[in-house]
Amino acid sequence: MSVPGRRRACPHPTRGRRADTDRTARAVQRTGRLLCWSLAAGMAGAATEALFHPGAGWWPLLWPLPWYLTPASALTWGILRLREKTARRPPDDHDDLPAEEHGQAA
Repeated sequence: MSVPGRRRACPHPTRGRRADTDRTARAVQRTGRLLCWSLAAGMAGAATEALFHPGAGWWPLLWPLPWYLTPASALTWGILRLREKTARRPPDDHDDLPAEEHGQAA
């Protein structure tokens, strides 16, 4: 009988790896959302700049901020997405093929 509040050891060997891939997937989603929202904010700021020409002293510092955030979030998203894809790739089991058959299969 199990005791409430006590965790039992999981016999599944990839349990920890799955938690890492889930964490990576959430990070990829959040970074992708940041990328989309920074692009939207940049376009809205550029439209505001073009149409209304705001004269506030803080405006020249604020409106380019999303455009600085966009490349950083795009780079982060790309690195995290690559990490996510490599973590979900099945292991290579090409040890059973002879060298000449392996060259033909590719």
